[in-house]
Amino acid sequence: MSNGTNIDVAGAINTLTETFGKLFQMQLDVANTALKALADVAEPLGKTATDLVGNFAGAATQILQSVSAAIAPKK
Repeated sequence: MSNGTNIDVAGAINTLTETFGKLFQMQLDVANTALKALADVAEPLGKTATDLVGNFAGAATQILQSVSAAIAPKK
């Protein structure tokens, strides 16, 4: 005495499990891509920051040497 509507519970659960698995994998892929992009950006920024600090240190040294030479008594 079926009214013609059979519910495939196992198929529905299988489809849900497969969908959640794909969503989880997509989240992992997005996180991995974001971390890779962040690393790709951070590397040149770190090098530039290091170069900038070195340039400032060199400029400060030259300024101090110039000031010292100007103040030092002439022979």
